[in-house]
Amino acid sequence: MSRNMFELEESCQLKTYQKYPMSIVRGEDVWVYTSEGQKYLDLYGGHAVVATGHCHPNVVHAIQKQASELIFYSNVVYNETRALAAEALCSVAPQGLKNAFFINSGAEANDNAIKLVRKVTGRPEVITFEGSFHGRTIGTLSATGMAKYREAFSPRVSDHLFAPFGDLDALESMMSDKTAGVMLEPVQSMYGARSAPPAYFKGLRDLCDKYGAMLVFDEIQTGMGRTGQFFFAPHHGVLPDIICLAKAIASGIPMGALLVSDDVASHVGYGDLGTTFGAGPVASAALLATVHTIQQDNLIGNVQEQSAYLRAKLNELPIVKATHGLGFLVGIEFEVQASVIRDFLMEHHIITGTSSVPNVLRLLPPLTLKRPEIDLFLDVLSQFSS
Repeated sequence: MSRNMFELEESCQLKTYQKYPMSIVRGEDVWVYTSEGQKYLDLYGGHAVVATGHCHPNVVHAIQKQASELIFYSNVVYNETRALAAEALCSVAPQGLKNAFFINSGAEANDNAIKLVRKVTGRPEVITFEGSFHGRTIGTLSATGMAKYREAFSPRVSDHLFAPFGDLDALESMMSDKTAGVMLEPVQSMYGARSAPPAYFKGLRDLCDKYGAMLVFDEIQTGMGRTGQFFFAPHHGVLPDIICLAKAIASGIPMGALLVSDDVASHVGYGDLGTTFGAGPVASAALLATVHTIQQDNLIGNVQEQSAYLRAKLNELPIVKATHGLGFLVGIEFEVQASVIRDFLMEHHIITGTSSVPNVLRLLPPLTLKRPEIDLFLDVLSQFSS
């Protein structure tokens, strides 16, 4: 792509993203290629989206086949591809969360979860956590615990409270008969890939049961195998009432979903929720192929094996202060600014990301990442000198 094309894109879009001076035109597995023919190792996955690797043949074939037959019709009719996609997603969902509602994005998934907990309980207040990020709609910004995103847009939706993450006593002090639900990211990705011990999640479930509130896991980033399980819930045996999904759910085709309990489903009637594009045939085909590919290629097993290796090797490097997160949602803490290391890695054709914690670098690679590419990354990182 010529410099004029860079300028054209800048001239026709709002200045909402500060972009790298590169144009990615092709992807294959964990690699992407620029318009100038340069090859980069992608350890960011388009921000946790590319679960099955770039352009996995199964996903490409499914999209092409569906697009040649029917690109779109709305949810007012039945569609076989949508039905099979829903069946596939529910088949891997935690026991007790076998009801799906499809939408288009993570923010829309979280918005609908907030609507549902208020509808089901008849209560107004939703508690989220400091350091959380739930989306950029006015509803999800109102639930986002990072002030720099939330406070630029006012007035916001009322009745959102923010608790310190990891502190059950502080959370309980805020709960009452007004509490509709507690919503959290099991791993706070943008806040440095921070999580909590198993007892904390069990305590969340107990508190929600005690106060008659609903528990919502925002698994926009942790879902679809990234943590080494299809979903976070099985890690600690804690079942939420709602799981919110997006990003990796269709390997890059825009799509989101809610998985809800039978109790929640029983409160939803015709017309309560809706969306024009949710689970369109092409997105459904991509979802179906994504679930099957994760299963057939044992990508969850790959995440378990390779993430353990990656973390062990990272913790041996003198420049690494600590590692955070779970599976292939990796936060690497340094003594120096993570942006400096990100830029160093970019110079060596490795794409990574930063976080809202200045000294934490994030890796969100495709679930297909293997040891040779991990070793390449580790070798380059070991060459950094502050």
